[in-house]
Amino acid sequence: MRSSIYYTLLLSFLTFVDAQNALHNFGNLQIHDDGQLGLHTNLINNGVFEDNKGLVGFYNSDNELTISGVRSPRFYDMDVAVRDNLNLEINTRVINSVSYRQGNVVTPRDKDFISLDYLNEAIYVFESNNKLTDGYASFVGVDEFIFPIGDDRKLRPIIIPFRETTQKFSAAYFNEDPNFPSSFDTSFDTNEKVGIINQVSVDEFWDFNGDAETQVILTWDGASNIEDLTTELLDIRVVGWSIANEQWEDLGNFDVEGDLNTGKITSGLFVPDDYEAITFGGLVEVEDLVAHNLITKNGDEINRYFIIPGIEAFENVLTIYNRWGKIVFEEKNYKNKFEGIANKSSLFQEATLPTGLYFYVLQIFDGENSKDIASYLYIQ
Repeated sequence: MRSSIYYTLLLSFLTFVDAQNALHNFGNLQIHDDGQLGLHTNLINNGVFEDNKGLVGFYNSDNELTISGVRSPRFYDMDVAVRDNLNLEINTRVINSVSYRQGNVVTPRDKDFISLDYLNEAIYVFESNNKLTDGYASFVGVDEFIFPIGDDRKLRPIIIPFRETTQKFSAAYFNEDPNFPSSFDTSFDTNEKVGIINQVSVDEFWDFNGDAETQVILTWDGASNIEDLTTELLDIRVVGWSIANEQWEDLGNFDVEGDLNTGKITSGLFVPDDYEAITFGGLVEVEDLVAHNLITKNGDEINRYFIIPGIEAFENVLTIYNRWGKIVFEEKNYKNKFEGIANKSSLFQEATLPTGLYFYVLQIFDGENSKDIASYLYIQ
């Protein structure tokens, strides 16, 4: 911590330290060139505190500090050395750099519009498990950016790649089960997922926001328990809780590095605002395929189709036979759309098949290997 702070300030008469031991700005507070301002008290900013060139430091070895008010301050350089936390009750913007020297920068997890905002080419240093943004951080710019976010003294950044146009994205990390989120009004049920996803992480998730299409890079460590999702590195996926469909959807695996203990995965392109949470998922594996063996033709949507959850993840051929061994239906890369209408038998071509017991063979091509699954299907 600095033993002394030298500063050059332009102060209006409406900037003062109030009875609550806080620097209360109603006027125009400005730091010029290489000026430095060290605050050992709270900052209440209701005036202009934007056109800064120097450094603002928040220092207190005994207590937490807070930035509040009705107008967001904008700093050039920001220094944080506070016992436990520097709490943000309003957006705080940084143009050049943030130094996480001691303590966390904390934002409200139930108010994603309040964040520590990194503008353009702003950077940060000294981040660690005990020195991070606990809550929401945002970035406005085109460069690759690694969000210095975490939870429960655990640094868990996500990364956005370079973009051609300036966009704003924000993110927060939650070290908790998405089935029981502490800061959201809804649950992200890990049993509600698209067919090709077999498992969704119950250990952690991120809230990632932005209205422009992007990729995202997630990292994992031993505490992520990736081995609970899959045994194959290539079967790890980024998954997102769709706001429109209320289920976990596959956001892709554009690239993956590492092993099941530590690594990182790059998603495909998606719009973050379409998803309320993102985390890791594992693809369905061949041994996980279980067919629903009943089709009912009674006019409702229940059991309308022959469903094999997860079949979309595999190259396959489905062949269905009647009791006399005649092929009545065959399709390459089956997509769960058979509803009891033949496409092979000359007797039943494009007609609804009669009630009865049928048999199927599902040939799965998994890389260089293939596997046949044979069972029965009843049409009623």
